[in-house]
Amino acid sequence: QVELVESGGGLVQAGGSLRLSCAASGRTFSTYAMAWFRQPPGKEREFVAVIRWSYNVTYYAESVKGRFTASRDVAKNTVYLQMNSLKPEDTAVYYCATSVSRMSTTRDGYDYWGQGTQVTVSS
Repeated sequence: QVELVESGGGLVQAGGSLRLSCAASGRTFSTYAMAWFRQPPGKEREFVAVIRWSYNVTYYAESVKGRFTASRDVAKNTVYLQMNSLKPEDTAVYYCATSVSRMSTTRDGYDYWGQGTQVTVSS
């Protein structure tokens, strides 16, 4: 079992930056990849970024390429999402998730989820 706790969300102006954190605890030794998803108001949850835990390989959704950067601190069992050049359309609840087996862009690829943290970007 893995517990995930997101933090760092808040209100930011368009063009600004924000860094999200997700701390993992429990059976973290089994983690293959950690990912970020987001759910805008009235929409389905969508993929944002994923990072392979052991080798620091990343993949991003087209909508955030060049603006968002995923990273991790192995010693702290923590994954980050640095968000730059934020747009109002980035407003969403952001979730982190872990997979024990693969890097994936779909919800079915992940085994554990955090509670989410709200990011609001004002125009």
